[in-house]
This record gives sequence, C-alpha cells and structure tokens, in this order.
Amino acid sequence: MAVPGRGVPEGAGPHQRAGPVGSGDAPGPGSGARLLDVGRVDRPHGLRGEVVVDLWSNVAARLDPGSVLVAGDRAVRVVASRPIGGRHLVRFEGIGDRPAAESLRGVVLRAEPVEVPGALWVHELVGAEVVDVRGRRLGRVRAVEANPASDLLVLHEGGLVPLRFVVEHLAGRVVVDVPAGLLE
Repeated sequence: MAVPGRGVPEGAGPHQRAGPVGSGDAPGPGSGARLLDVGRVDRPHGLRGEVVVDLWSNVAARLDPGSVLVAGDRAVRVVASRPIGGRHLVRFEGIGDRPAAESLRGVVLRAEPVEVPGALWVHELVGAEVVDVRGRRLGRVRAVEANPASDLLVLHEGGLVPLRFVVEHLAGRVVVDVPAGLLE
C-alpha cells in the first residue's frame, strides 16, 4: 500500500511480490509487459458470477468498471465492484455464473504499474543498492516489510532500515539518512 513518499506500495501483496502495477487497461497475456500483483480472487459469491477479491493495491481504481486486469493467462474486464468488509465484490465481463466464478478462485490479479510522483514502490526498491548520505554502501534491498511505525527495507546483509530514513530514490539506488548506530 504505497503512500506518496512513503509506505509499501501496491504490488507488494502479502508475499512482498515485486513487479509492476497498473491503473487500468493492463496488457493482454503474453504482451511481455512487466506486471504487478495487485490482488487475488478469494472465492465466488452467489450464483451470478461475482467474486470476492482481496485488493493488495492501494489504488482502489484498479477495480473501477472498465478496468482490465490479468487473471492467470487471460485479461478480465471489471463490470462492477463494491467494497464489502475490507474486500471487494467484483463482477468480470464474461463471468456470468458460479462455475465460471469458481474457475477464478485463488487466481492472482495483475496489472501495469502506475505513476505516483514521490511514491516509493516495492518493485522499484527490491534489488536496489542502499547507501547512506555520506556514500557508504549499506547493502541491497531483499524485501520491504510492513511495520506499524515505518515500513522496513530488509537488506540482504541482514540490516533493517525504516523507510522514514529514505531521502532519495533513483533507479537501482536508495539514499538513506540513518541515525548513528542504527545499523551497527
């Protein structure tokens, strides 16, 4: 769940997946575009093809009518969606009954990345080199972990760096201003 400037971005999901996220029309399967995991179909709901979706993305517009997601090896277009109990009930074009909805059970939904100025995205942070403001190399980001106080950059070398200390992010490089002794 990315917050502009801070936070674990969409595409992180509960398994800290890295890949691109989208805001609407995702490419069809096999397009070669890099996609982010943005949610998962939990189960069918009712008899008319609706499904319960766990949305991992903080971009709620991904489930707006007309949005296209990639579900497994096919593109699915959202016809309708509504929030319910922290999740969403979604109806996809061409999924009109319970057996069709059942075929989506457990399927991860993917989409292209979105541009949000100042946001930090998991798929851009994982693998990045981390240096302090003096240029000292601290390691590479292995994962981003959700944490109530501040999400954490988990370094391959074993360190944990709170995201609140990130002062600059460039392609493949993160600059942090950490207090003395934090990583020692």
